[in-house]
Parts: sequence; C-alpha cells; structure tokens
Amino acid sequence: MRQGIKAFVFDAYGTLYDIGSVEQTVEAAFPGYGSLITAVWRMKQLEYTWLTSMMGKYEDFWVLTKRALDYTLRSLHLDATAHRVECIAAAYFHLRPYDDARHCLDGLIAHKRAILSNGSPAMLAELVKFSGFDQCFDRVLSVDTKQAFKPAPDAYALVGETFGVRPNEVVFVSSNGFDICGAKSFGFTVIRVARSGDRDKAMRRRVDERALFDLLRGRAETLNYTADLTVRSLAEIPHIFESPGA
Repeated sequence: MRQGIKAFVFDAYGTLYDIGSVEQTVEAAFPGYGSLITAVWRMKQLEYTWLTSMMGKYEDFWVLTKRALDYTLRSLHLDATAHRVECIAAAYFHLRPYDDARHCLDGLIAHKRAILSNGSPAMLAELVKFSGFDQCFDRVLSVDTKQAFKPAPDAYALVGETFGVRPNEVVFVSSNGFDICGAKSFGFTVIRVARSGDRDKAMRRRVDERALFDLLRGRAETLNYTADLTVRSLAEIPHIFESPGA
C-alpha cells in the first residue's frame, strides 16, 4: 500500500476537527439543550447537503449550516432569530482540532497534503487559520468549486484535477461513513478513523444524543465500499506509510 501514494487527503469535519466542540457554544445559548441541538443540527446539516445535491439546488455549506440550525431550533420551539442563528453557527469557524491531527500532518510532511471538505471556502480558510494549520496543507479544497457535495463523484474528482494524480495514488482519510463509501467508490485508498470507539461502552448503558449521532454517522456502512484500513487515531497513519528501513 505504501508504494505509489502521492497525496494524503483529509476530510475536515469530524476527522481533523471535532464537531462536538460547538456544543459549548450551543449550551451557553440554550442551557440543557447543548447535546441535543448539536446532534440534530449536524444530522440535518448533512441531510441538507444530500437533498440539495439530488435536487440540483446547490447552496453552499455555510447557508445550509444556518438552515439546519434554524430547523433544529424551530423544531424544539426555541428562539431562532436570524441574529441568534448567525452567531451560534459561527462556532463552525472555530472548531477544535483533535489532539492527534497535528502529529499526523507533521508525520506526512514529505507528501502532498490536502483537505477536501463540504465546507465553504470562507469557512475552511478561517478554520485552518484559527487552528494554526496554515502551513500543514498544500491545498484546502472546497466542493463549492464543483457545487456538488460529497459523496458525489465530482467532489472527489477535485483531488485529481488539483494535483494531477490518479485515484489509486491518493489516500483519503475520514471518520464519516458516507464519505468513506463515496471515496472508496471513487477509487481512493481509504482510511477510516474510528472516532466513535471511545464511547462504545457508554452506548451499551444508554443512548444519548451524541451516541445517536455516532450510531447513524460514525460507523462503517453496510455497503460494498469499505475502508482499506481502520485506525483509532490519526497519529497511526504516518507509521503505516513509513518506508521500510527508514
């Protein structure tokens, strides 16, 4: 697997950056609702990307992020003024990176490194800058260029068009089941980051809002497009691709 790999491409939301880190902002605005709003918001956000793609009615990820939050708040009969939605949604510009992200990226410095994300260009630019990852990527790619959200093949095609590589020369890293299916179907070598593993024992005792999201979005899908490798941490990835004897 090590031979012929020319680029490592990472999903952003839920893979490099912790979506759950918006919960603090949500909880401060709506005490007692932080976990529930965060989980429903994320599920609706993804659903809106699929709906708009299938309907041919593209809107960028920032617009859909606000629409999904508006839906969530209104469904719970909570205050959903445009100003409040805008302020809370802005938490997506400042997500916390996972602790293993920097170690992984630094370990792959000899390769082309990129983000391929549903996020809008403005969201991603601010996110990468805020986290201090500015120098970690050769390119930060937004599907906005194609106006097609992952897992549409056009979204993954951006990698080849940008770097001049074939799908079998790309390692794609994601924690999202739908993204893993899409990337594998496209022809990438895919690594799944099993982010939900830490909460497995808690799920056996009770299913809370975050556990429900993990069950729906964080697991390996039962389709015929599975990851080539599964890791528990991004930090494992550079060691997998070390040259023998290095």
